[in-house]
This record gives sequence, structure tokens and C-alpha cells, in this order.
Amino acid sequence: MKIAVISRDERHLADVMRMLRARSPSDEVDHLGGGVARLSMLGDEQLPDVLVIDRPSVDDGDLELLERFSAQHPRIACVALCEARDPEFLMQAMRAGVREVLPSPATSATLNTAIERIGEKLERRSQANGKVFAFISCKGGSGATFLATNLGYALAASGKYKVALIDMNLQFGDASLFVSDHKPLATLSDVAQQIHRLDPSFLASSMLNVTPNYGVLAAPSDPTHANDVKPDHIDAILKLARRHYDFVLLDVGRSLDAVTIRALDHADQIYPVLQTTLPYIRDGKRMLNVFRSLEYGKDKISVIVNRHDKGGEIKLKDLEGAFDTDVSITMPNHYDAAARSVNQGVPVIQLAPASPLSVALVELSRKLSGEAAPEQQGGGWLSKLRARKA
Repeated sequence: MKIAVISRDERHLADVMRMLRARSPSDEVDHLGGGVARLSMLGDEQLPDVLVIDRPSVDDGDLELLERFSAQHPRIACVALCEARDPEFLMQAMRAGVREVLPSPATSATLNTAIERIGEKLERRSQANGKVFAFISCKGGSGATFLATNLGYALAASGKYKVALIDMNLQFGDASLFVSDHKPLATLSDVAQQIHRLDPSFLASSMLNVTPNYGVLAAPSDPTHANDVKPDHIDAILKLARRHYDFVLLDVGRSLDAVTIRALDHADQIYPVLQTTLPYIRDGKRMLNVFRSLEYGKDKISVIVNRHDKGGEIKLKDLEGAFDTDVSITMPNHYDAAARSVNQGVPVIQLAPASPLSVALVELSRKLSGEAAPEQQGGGWLSKLRARKA
């Protein structure tokens, strides 16, 4: 939780800061010296979840300023610490958007109780139930990382969804390189090592931002740091990510260890990715048998056939017979576009929007999000993207 404290009294400011920091080390506590007018100095990224105002002054116009601030930022919970709490003042404070009025100087007991009460409300408010989709290669080179990273971009490109991709290939993951040429500032192992700091801000700041609403949490840069990530870390990270992102995509390495299985346990849907050659089919059958032994139901597994060739020697019905499951998702083969995308670190939808591969990714993103396809005339965001590229 991000908490900001504002006070004209330096001693009170220090006391309140000390109490809040002692309450929960995971909270991010900041302070402003002065009156409510100082709030205008806060940038969007500095806005807190909870604002604690020490002794707001009616004479100095604090409540009027606070009322305007609350109208602009209704999601910020305000707590006022006041000496006088007569009915008239309480009414003014309530109109100004103050949620809790506590006696000043505050005590740890009253302040902590109020903050915990607000925290529970914020937690309930943020109970967004994002979807977790795991992509796993049945055999190396299947294209699972390409599909996961580019599907994340397709979901985010509509502007409607907040998307996170977590690279679970802990020893040799390179998912971030598929959609960005920037080096990640932090990795999954960094988050695991500082799991006590885990909150929405820390998770978001650890990601490489591909777009404002699409972030990638990279795999450890050094394979020796793979062991820093434990199953309990995955529990905490995915539970938090699910609450704060509409879609969480997992690029899962082929190593089915305890960490990977814990991630797959969290997934709403698992997408084994393969191609229609015998080695892929053989390893795909093995993987599906492992999933069955883990008691993942058929409805949780959706096989993706990548680089699908309708005229190929092995047909989809052959695969479905071998796997005893339907294959409902196929991705076309467009090697040149995919290769250029990977080599440049640019999403294929951005680099080659007319490619059948881009079209298929957009269609898949719509299918997963439940979004209806746009009408032919008028054009959607993909049409506009094409127009800009022309």
C-alpha cells in the first residue's frame, strides 16, 4: 500500500511516519511537509492509496483544497488527524472526502486500526480476477515463447486490457527479447529475493514495459539464480498479478519441476505448443500424459499447433486421434515475418500487421478475451495500424 503523510508539524510528521513504517514494512510510506496545497506537487505516479493529513486547517483552506483533490482522485482514501472533532468540523471533513477522522496526536493503535480497515477495503476493491494462461513447448523450437509474447502484445494493443507476461523459463528464458530491444532492469529472481517487498508497485516497477499496459517480468539473467525462485514465491506473485492484470501470460520452460508445476497449478488454461512432425507429436503425448497424472482436466488443456500447414503430411485429425483431444487453435506459418520480428525485437503485429500470423494472433486475442470481431467497414485498431504502416 502507498501511504502519504502531510503535516505542518515536523515532529508530528516524524511520529506518524515512524508508526506507519513500524506497522508494515511492505508499505511504501512518503511524506510532505506543509499544508494540503502541497498535494498539487504530486505526479500521477506518486499518488498514494491512502493520504494521512495531520491537523488540517479550516482557516488555511485545507478542507476546500482537499475536497477538490478528492473529486479529482476519488480512489484515494483520506484520513484526518484532528485535535477538535466537533460535529461541524466532522461534517466539513466528510464533504471534503475524508474517510476517517482520528484524534491528534495519533496513537499506533488507532492509526493502525484505521489503516488496516482501509487496506481491507482496498483489497476487496482490487479483487479483479485476471486470467492466467500458460504456454509451454512440447519440444524445443515449437514457438511457444514467440506466441506468448506476441499474444500479450495483441491483447494489450486493443488498449482495453492490462497484460503481464512472466518468463518462467528460469535458466534460459529470453522472452523479453522477442518484443523489446531494451534490457530488463529486474528479473523474476530479483522479485523472489525481495518477496517481502511484493506489492503492486514493486511488481510493476520490476517489469520491462513493452507498452504502457504490457509488461514483461524477465527470467533470471544468470541461470545460477534460477534456484532463487521457490514455489511459494510463485504463489505470491501470481495471486498479486491476477488481481492487478486482466491477463497474466506465463512462458513456461520445458523443465517440469516444482516451480513450473506450481505455476501450471495457477493457470486457468494451459497451451502446449507443438508442430506437426513426429518428434513434436511424441513429446506432446508425453507432456499430455504428465498433465493427466497431475489431474489437470481436459478443459484446462488446449493444444496449439504452430506453423500449421493444411496440406502437410500429418493432419489435425491424426493429432486429435493421437492425443485423444481436440485441436481448436492453429497458427499459420509465416517464417519471414516471425524471423524479422524476433531478430528486431519488435512484435510481429507491429512489424508486419498484414501477415497472416499477425491476423491469427489478433483473432486469438479476441477469442481469449471474449471480444467480438469488429465490423468489416469502419475498421478496428488493426486496420488503423495497417493504414499507418502504408
